[in-house]
Amino acid sequence: MMPILYGHLFSSYTWKALIPLHANGTPYEFREVGPDHPEHAAFVERAHPTGKFPVLVDGGTTVIEATAIVEHLAQHHPGRAPLIPADPAAAVTTRMLDRVFDNYLMGGVQQVVYAYLADSANPDPGAVRQGGETLRRAYAWLEGWLARNALPKHVSLVTCAAAPSLFYADWVERIPADCPRLLELRRELLALPPVARCVEDARPFRDLFPLGAPDRD
Repeated sequence: MMPILYGHLFSSYTWKALIPLHANGTPYEFREVGPDHPEHAAFVERAHPTGKFPVLVDGGTTVIEATAIVEHLAQHHPGRAPLIPADPAAAVTTRMLDRVFDNYLMGGVQQVVYAYLADSANPDPGAVRQGGETLRRAYAWLEGWLARNALPKHVSLVTCAAAPSLFYADWVERIPADCPRLLELRRELLALPPVARCVEDARPFRDLFPLGAPDRD
């Protein structure tokens, strides 16, 4: 039985779970969570403590949280993409960067997005300002890290976290010109076939972006 992934094609964390599936050519079934499929939403509500997706069902195993899904796929559906480096020290770095992209880039994005979801006409300026500051600080840290270090080989857990977070973060707070390494990383990631597939599959849903999707990417 092939794995089943519950999620939405416009969701950054769903992308995070889809990228390794695409990269390794792993057969899977996708079940969209949305108003057209209430049974899928009901399953996710039961499977996750707060009803969030993505959720992976692989035989008798249910895995929640996108990072854990990537780890599961690395163990049970390995392929040409080295999702988790075999070297323990490199694996630590991979997991560290995964947390940076999830907690600080996507964390900043979500703070701004939630402010617009709460009141699209008058989003909380404090939340918008704080989210932007979080992103700018994360950009500067990542630019410095990239100046001193090399990323693990694509496609890794870092790719799975960085691609969606950089995609959406740049929509919320443009990556500045004084972060050329980070800008180049974003361009590089969006050109990878597994990531480009996510971008294209999500294109019909761009009107869902509460700030208004930019006419690019």
